[in-house]
Amino acid sequence: MKSIKHILLLILVSSFTACGIYSFTGVTETPETFQVNFFQNNAPLIEPGLDIQFTNALQDLIVNQTNSNLVNSGAEVIFEGEIVEYRISPTTATANNRAAQNRLTIGVNVKYTNTKDDEKSFEQRFSFFFDYEGDALLTGGQRDTAWEAIFERITQDIFQKALADW
Repeated sequence: MKSIKHILLLILVSSFTACGIYSFTGVTETPETFQVNFFQNNAPLIEPGLDIQFTNALQDLIVNQTNSNLVNSGAEVIFEGEIVEYRISPTTATANNRAAQNRLTIGVNVKYTNTKDDEKSFEQRFSFFFDYEGDALLTGGQRDTAWEAIFERITQDIFQKALADW
């Protein structure tokens, strides 16, 4: 009985290791090095700190989901771009024409360069939104929560487009 458990465990372990190129993040070819240049905030509405927070969020996601090394120059793959949209708009109104819900939208233009395979390079806009109560101010913890939710979605979309074969 004990040997059957060992055999089953061996089969299970070998089935995971046999698929060595597969990753749960969808990355099939991990570049040795990557570079994320500073994403300048060129949106009509400037929110201080948004640029550095977004740049760091993209760097952190790639570091956490790949074995690639972050470098300052000469990388195999390069992410660069700019923040082009930071907009707060009402999405629903109350009976007395006040916002019942607001939406923060952030948009980012990304240029991805793959120095090993130019066909994988692209330039694309990514955006996402966060809805919050109309009487709430977008400051402090509320703003941090909104940015985190938006960054998570945008950086994941960029990562999937650049490094995953989904």
